[in-house]
Amino acid sequence: MKITKSNFGKTSNGDPVDRFSCTNDNGLSMSLITYGAIMQSMLTPDKNGQFENINLGCDSVEGYEKCVAYFGATVGRFCNRIAHAKFSIDGTEYPLAVNCGPHSLHGGVKGFSHAVWRAEEVQMKNIVGVRFTHTSPDGDEGFPGTMNVTADYLLNNDNELTIEFRATTDAKTVVNLTNHNYWNLGGVDSGKILDHILQVEADESLAVDDTLIPSGKFAGVADTELDFRSPRAIGDRIASMQETPAKGYDHCYVVRQFNSEKEPNQLRSAASVYDPKSGRSMSIETTQPGIQLYTGNWLSGDEGTNGYNENEAFCLETQHFPDSPNFPNFPTTELNPGEEFNATTIHRFGLV
Repeated sequence: MKITKSNFGKTSNGDPVDRFSCTNDNGLSMSLITYGAIMQSMLTPDKNGQFENINLGCDSVEGYEKCVAYFGATVGRFCNRIAHAKFSIDGTEYPLAVNCGPHSLHGGVKGFSHAVWRAEEVQMKNIVGVRFTHTSPDGDEGFPGTMNVTADYLLNNDNELTIEFRATTDAKTVVNLTNHNYWNLGGVDSGKILDHILQVEADESLAVDDTLIPSGKFAGVADTELDFRSPRAIGDRIASMQETPAKGYDHCYVVRQFNSEKEPNQLRSAASVYDPKSGRSMSIETTQPGIQLYTGNWLSGDEGTNGYNENEAFCLETQHFPDSPNFPNFPTTELNPGEEFNATTIHRFGLV
């Protein structure tokens, strides 16, 4: 196993950005940069042993600064949406940065995905990777409390990518962290992902309005376009979804067997997907209560999406539910001083 550090350039503010290339004994290789604690690429073999990058990214810091799609980013303080960019804790209302219609999305105008993180190499007998750390000051994008965050991206010789998030705060606040990788198991230049076969381990999704804000209710997926309980092609029923405000799939599923009181840190199977053409497969386990399926509906082919187009990648973002601070019936995203938020997600890469 090996890890190589190099200079990736500078931000528009002149901050240097480092790049880490991490390779396991089987040749799988991931590249990570300190800007946004971003996974820039992931190289895995197809059924013929051909290694290709299966994770959408950009070639420069400037590209990431112009990117509106959050390619590969570590997203926070609060990933997904918070309705009308506000929430309350103990009777105090906190207005947030507005950046998605009237709502707050993915931490605001300059969330964790736009910060330059500190980084240190991680290398053990069977693991290679990077530990990113970041301090978010009190009032950052409107969120209360100074928050210290750690994001570990670790690759082992079983071809598993483990992503571990931890966070602490000095004042009561909310937190919801995810990784926003865009996957195309055929390779990033292989076209659309509509033939990928997907299974999601969920019987329910969150009911949402036309701006994708939850109603607080859970909706059964049986016999709907959202039903991926059995493996089927992503594109099988996407046509009718493309007529909705989401323009496709952009929905949070309730991962099966989650019980926030009895099983807060239990890894559970969340999803699996494979590409029949290349033979590449990926399965996901997580301790998080939800997983957001997004089919790249707003990839526009311009510099804001690095030339990638609609449905040329999919995201499976493990997370707590969107707008959780405004729904007491959702698993809590509140974090108190003296507590530690932690979440683990494992991606397993293979062949079928």
